[in-house]
Amino acid sequence: MNIKKSIMRKLVTIVFFICFQSLMAQEAEIRQSIQTFFDGFHTRDSLKMKSVCYSNMILHSISESTITRKITTEKFSDFAKSIAAISKNTKFEERLLSYSFNVEGSLAHVWTPYEFYVNGKLAHKGVNSFQLLKDNGLWKIIHIADTRKRAN
Repeated sequence: MNIKKSIMRKLVTIVFFICFQSLMAQEAEIRQSIQTFFDGFHTRDSLKMKSVCYSNMILHSISESTITRKITTEKFSDFAKSIAAISKNTKFEERLLSYSFNVEGSLAHVWTPYEFYVNGKLAHKGVNSFQLLKDNGLWKIIHIADTRKRAN
């Protein structure tokens, strides 16, 4: 009887380890797609950003203050044009502070608190909410929603 329990424990441990490894690999792939997006964002490279975005991706931004809340909607093409139009003298960086993953099959949701810096100064902060779809083996961003609160 003890041999059967020992074998079952080992089997359960192996199955758990395999599932954990698979989940970690998926999260690494998803994180890489998000990182590629931001690499393109920071270098104003719309083709790099587009490589990890679904063809009809939509962006929603929620600007919040103590008095008002405003939501804007952009198509990826308009977003890419606005990034390309930023002066080359302006340095900007969005620093992702952490990642929280939810994955089910070919759908993933990633929550990333962030801080946004312009010329080295904190301009605003908030959270990104990414929706991704696994398409032909690559995780592609289908939707981004973010909040924006001015830095104090």
